[in-house]
Amino acid sequence: MKYPHLASPGRIGALTLPNRFIMTAMGSNYAEEDGRCGERLKAYYEERARGGAGLIILETSSIVWPAACSMPNMVGLSHDNFLPDLQDLVSRVHKHGSRIAAQLNHSGKVSQEDVAAGRPLMVPSLPPKAGSGMFKLLTQGEIRHFIKMAGPDGKGARYQVVTEEDIAGIVQSFADAAERCQRAGFDAVEVHAGHGYLLAGFLSPAFNQREDRYGGSLENRARFLIEVITAIKQRCGSDYPVLVRLDAMEYRIDGGIRPDSFISVAKLAEDAGADAIDVSAYGNTSIGIAFTEAPLVHQPNGYLAFAQAAKKVLSIPVMAVGRIELDSAESAIANGDYDFVGLGRKILADPALPQKVTSNRPEQIRPCIYCYICVSQIFINQPMMCAVNADMGHEHTGLIACDSTGAVKGDRPRHVVVVGGGPGGMEAARRLALGGHRVTLMEKAPDLGGTARIAALAYEPNGRLVDWLSAELKRLNVAVQLNTQATIEGLKELVPDQVIVATGARREAPDIPGKNQRHVFDGEQMRSLLLGGKTDAITKLNVLERAMVVIGQAIGATRSIGLVRWFSRLWMPVGHRVIIVGGGLVGIELAEFLVERGRLVTVLDPDEKLAPELSIVRRARVLHELEAHGCSMYSNVSNVRCERHRVTYEHDGEQHSAAADSVILALGAMGDTRVADSLANAGLSVSVVGDCGRVGYIDGAIHSAREVTEALMTQWQQGADAAASHAPTPEPLANTA
Repeated sequence: MKYPHLASPGRIGALTLPNRFIMTAMGSNYAEEDGRCGERLKAYYEERARGGAGLIILETSSIVWPAACSMPNMVGLSHDNFLPDLQDLVSRVHKHGSRIAAQLNHSGKVSQEDVAAGRPLMVPSLPPKAGSGMFKLLTQGEIRHFIKMAGPDGKGARYQVVTEEDIAGIVQSFADAAERCQRAGFDAVEVHAGHGYLLAGFLSPAFNQREDRYGGSLENRARFLIEVITAIKQRCGSDYPVLVRLDAMEYRIDGGIRPDSFISVAKLAEDAGADAIDVSAYGNTSIGIAFTEAPLVHQPNGYLAFAQAAKKVLSIPVMAVGRIELDSAESAIANGDYDFVGLGRKILADPALPQKVTSNRPEQIRPCIYCYICVSQIFINQPMMCAVNADMGHEHTGLIACDSTGAVKGDRPRHVVVVGGGPGGMEAARRLALGGHRVTLMEKAPDLGGTARIAALAYEPNGRLVDWLSAELKRLNVAVQLNTQATIEGLKELVPDQVIVATGARREAPDIPGKNQRHVFDGEQMRSLLLGGKTDAITKLNVLERAMVVIGQAIGATRSIGLVRWFSRLWMPVGHRVIIVGGGLVGIELAEFLVERGRLVTVLDPDEKLAPELSIVRRARVLHELEAHGCSMYSNVSNVRCERHRVTYEHDGEQHSAAADSVILALGAMGDTRVADSLANAGLSVSVVGDCGRVGYIDGAIHSAREVTEALMTQWQQGADAAASHAPTPEPLANTA
């Protein structure tokens, strides 16, 4: 057993958990509009229970629904009308041996649905006026999702400072909700006293300026929380477990919560009867990068010191969160640094993570690539999604035809040939193999990964996905043929039932004056120089540079992403002053890669917004860090011209120029169905996956692979059912080419 401590049981009060994995509460927007737990939400949580989570903490739920909601589709706990669905949810989780806790919350100043409805936001004190730096990062499509934040009168949020009478009523609502959850069968409740919500507002000296018995001293600021814990214990019994989520730090908030005050509040909570402390953090989310400091930390083990400090002074269990990898969690629990590890993004990416650990199969865990698309969806009031797990949010449809048992979904196994070994092709092959079908994958390059390999240079987590997909294809006995160009004749010899084309986007740099000069490269040329492959770009290099590239390719060094990432810090065929023309995902991630290697980078983009393909939260972080490292970025640029040692362009109606030792053209990606069209015209049954159909990068490729493979397997199943019942066979899918 590689992780014996993570696989061991643990206790929270009177509750025994089968392992040390706790799924943290994450807003999903999967609940029904009337606050009920509908089938979509139930199936989503049941899948995590099936995956072996020791404890699931239900997403943050309103104790006074429809008020105090921070998102449109939020779970309600305020009325017995919610009980039947809550009971059904609990029953479905318990069926798989997991435990479940409800998270009780009043969103306070974060209650955006109150703003939309014209209700005032409940706050401890009137908050200081503050703008947001996020809006300048948003596309017009994203901004449209925020229109309701102006409220019905267009004047924005209004605030109501809660009175002591209000506080007493809210304490009662917390106790009522807890008792309702206990009646529904929940094993515990968690009181959310962090992340800017109402209780956190009282705890924070930055937002609590009261002069009554709920303000001033730390004991006074904690009084509201202590009254809530006490009321729940009195109502539900002293043995009913109550967890408390607290912020150990408020980043980029002057006078906010700090670790010493967090420890003091945690001790007060323990004295009041809390059975565990869930250690989190928060920050000023109006500053783009702050959200990846807290509550969704980018730095691995970002809150470890906070959890360790709490564990030293508390006798109740401590739960740690914050991008914790398995090796780190195993070591920390063994050392007594904390008791339980909270899973957020990781259990979205792979709901079976706990089960794969407890059954000693950790190498099969699908990695999270920390792209932040999950939480970015919540930012724009949309249902949560995952870039690498396209099944998430679709568990309720019953269309997840990929069966881990390998049972064939249809009357017989099909033979499917996948052309292209990027993320979309690999995911399609994986899903079909899981469904019990025979799969052959052809890739013209010497390595799998496609353009995700260059993305992995810039952002290391992308490489983990490539490695995992490659390993899964091997485990599932997919016949992978590298260095193989697919031809009509070769494909027909294989007699496939279906061909899936996943050959990627067509990339042709626009006709920019001077683009044929020796120091100007397009994205494909740069990828080939760094990671190997046939390219005429090598003729643009001087003798020494050419020799270095040739030697690297000859010894296979360019095939290793890790080695290239390391060696590129010492040398690569790129000058010191680099102009990147194109500020989309490719250009911005390339800028990130070059800046980290000491290059002076300028990004020129013809569009209005930079990196619209990146999720909002990752976009905010990357652009902030590029700016902090001296990268100059300009949008709405036109009339770009490459000259001998500089690039000229127009920006805001004025002519500009920038010095350049190297120019990289990161523009011109478009769908490319030429291969698919030729195969379809030759009479083969063809489907298209990934960027060759529509440019969508990693998440688009993974999700399109799901859509295409599920449609195929559903069609085959319907055909088998029709044959079995002597009914007419359904029409086959039209060639998507």
